[in-house]
Formats: sequence, structure tokens, C-alpha cells
Amino acid sequence: MGLLACLTTKAQSTLNLNDEFQKSTVLPKHYYGFSLYDVDEQRFVYNHNQDKHFTPASNTKVFTLFASLKLIGDSIPGIAYVERGDSLIFWGTGDPSFLHPRLDNGRVYNFLKNSNKKLFYSSSPTQEPTYRNGWSIEDYEFYYQPELFPFPIYGNVVQFREVDGKLKLFPSYFERDVKQLADTTTRYRIHRALENNRYEINELPLPKNYVNEKPFRPSDSLLVLLLQDTLKKDVGLVHQQLPQDFKIYNSVEKRVVEREMMLPSDNFLAEQFNMVASFLKYNSFKTEDLRQYMMDTYYSKLSDTIELRDGSGLSSYNKITPRSMVEVLLQISNEVRDENAKHFLFPAGGLEGTLKNVYPTPGGKAFVWAKTGTINSVHCQSGYIITKKGKRYVFSFLNNNFMGSSSPVRKEMVRIVTHIYENF
Repeated sequence: MGLLACLTTKAQSTLNLNDEFQKSTVLPKHYYGFSLYDVDEQRFVYNHNQDKHFTPASNTKVFTLFASLKLIGDSIPGIAYVERGDSLIFWGTGDPSFLHPRLDNGRVYNFLKNSNKKLFYSSSPTQEPTYRNGWSIEDYEFYYQPELFPFPIYGNVVQFREVDGKLKLFPSYFERDVKQLADTTTRYRIHRALENNRYEINELPLPKNYVNEKPFRPSDSLLVLLLQDTLKKDVGLVHQQLPQDFKIYNSVEKRVVEREMMLPSDNFLAEQFNMVASFLKYNSFKTEDLRQYMMDTYYSKLSDTIELRDGSGLSSYNKITPRSMVEVLLQISNEVRDENAKHFLFPAGGLEGTLKNVYPTPGGKAFVWAKTGTINSVHCQSGYIITKKGKRYVFSFLNNNFMGSSSPVRKEMVRIVTHIYENF
């Protein structure tokens, strides 16, 4: 194919894509932005509102992933500790995996369990409160918004499960805080008050196969009680500054936690990643300083100014542009050169995570790997495409201020991204 013919074909592809946007009956009803970048040619091939600012929701986790890749090694630091005579004093590192039902590998647990020294947990100050700016306080008792803590345990949630007709709690420690109360709701309901860890259950019959998770309020004293309950040994509480000669005991492989953050879009893991990164950089939990460091060192070089107020995307204060998102995705590609390793960290369209059953899978294979993001009136996708011709693209599709369900917006994004797969 001659150069002119090649250019004509590319121009026609862009015109056809523009036609796909123009004929949409969904997109004109709200505010949207889109950027498409040709990896092989190293240029943007299509843009719409590429420099306008949007609330990204969980697309924020792409920036958290980038921070993790830059600042955290191959393993998550499980605890910081020192040995002083007959005592082992340990501090939290922000590691979210300790006794986490899907992540814990038992390394830190066994380290503490098998120690022949007296155990002392030392508290750590944090720069920010347990909730980040812009979070919805009324969501405090939903599984997707656990409180943040220097030493999480059980993912900072209590699991409620129906077993043989009875309600079981994991960890069972919290069973002492359950009360049954009458209310006016017409469905089985578990409620926790904002200010404590008492769980109220209404008097309706327990549904078969019932499963639910509710956050608990973490504290230093509660952590010590939970540690004693599971380790079956005494754990003391002290308040000591982290000494210079501390050691690190690693827990789980980092990429496993990154994948668990990205595929189901786990807000808790995203925020704890920022705590781990700040601990490694500052030996303390200066998460606000960490965001400023990332802004000054990396994000200030993006084409557009952005603002990030958390690591998960729960905050409506976060603002990015489609172009800046593409540029960060390209930087992630530079950090993770192996394409399979990179795709491992993103939901595969039609196959897994938040994109399971969303995209077609020609020949049983995915052609798009992207992070989703959804909060009220926000629905976004950003990631990587490999087209039918084998061409590689990076895209960001940000939608804000629509009314009603996100389903029509999602279907429209799928239609356009699939068009790119078929025609570029």
C-alpha cells in the first residue's frame, strides 16, 4: 500500500469514527470526553473534549496503580518491627492483606504467631482522617467504603453469612456486638451506627445463602483485641515513634493486590496502596504529601492540570482530562513493558472483573483491557485496545452529568470501542 493510500485509509477510519459519535442518540444528552492514541505512530488520532475536566470515579485507580508501580517494590511490606530484649514491637505499614479473605498468604500472621517474644503493637499517626475529602459520609456502612487504618485486619469489614439457617460472622469476635431489633423495613437488613461497632439486625427471616459485608470502625485498641483473638496470645499496645533501625517483614506479592484493586475496583485497597507508598517514602502515613509528590514529580508534566484528592475515586473532588488519562496509561506501559503482565492488571473486556460479560470476545479472546469508573451520574472507561489488525491503541472515555442508569452510556462506549477494534 502506497503512502497516500495509507494516509487515505487512516483518514477514512477517523472520519468513520467521527460518524459513530455523531449518530449517537445517547452521548449528546450529557458531558463526555474521548481520546484515542495510536501507540505505534505515537500520536493522538481522535479527540473530543480531550482537555476538559471530568470526575473520573474509579478511573482514579489508574493513577494509584501508577504510584504503586513507581514507589512500591515487588512485595508489600507487611509490618515494620524491632526486637528489644524479650519484646517484639511492630508497626503497621498500611498493608491491606493481613487476614484479608482474598489476599492473605499467612506470612505476617505466622511471623507473629511463631515469635517467642512478647508482642507489642505500636500506634502510628496519620496525616489525613480515615475518610478522604469528598467522600459521602452516608455510605459509611457499605462494603465499598471501609475506614482506612495503618494496620488493617480482615479488610476492615465484618462478613455476615447464612450457614445452616443461622447467621455467622467472620471474624466471630463481633458476634458479641449484634442485637436484634424490630424496624419498619420490608427486607432483611443489617445496620451499623456511625459512631460504634454495634450491629442491629431486624426480625425478618434470614434469607438462604445470605452474604453481606459491613465495615467496622478500626482503632488501636480494637486491633489489639482482634490480634489477641486470632493469635491466641497476648499483644500489648504501646505508643512509640518508629526507630531508625526498624526492619521490614514482607507479606504478599504486590501485583496480586494491584489486580484485586483493579478488576473488582476495590476502593479500600486503592487507599491502602497510597498508605503503603507513603510509608515507604516517608516512614509515616503522609498521604497528602504523597499525592503532592506525585503531582510535582510526574503529573505536572502532563498536558493538562489535574486534581486528585484520594486514591480510589470515591471523592467527587477528583478532576482529570481524557488526554491526561491516556498519558498516564502510556507511562504505565513504560513501567510494565510485558504486554501480558500489563493486561493482568486491567479487567479484560468480556472475560473478567468489571468488564465481564460487557464486551464481545472474538475467538474467546479479549480485545480491550480497561479500568471502569462509576458513581452517581459518572461512568468512565480508560485502557488499552488491540484491534483486529493487531494495532495498539490507548483510549479514555469519560462521561459525566447524565441522568438515570449508566447502562445506556456503557452500551454506547462498548459500541464505539468495538467499532475501533473492527475498523482501525
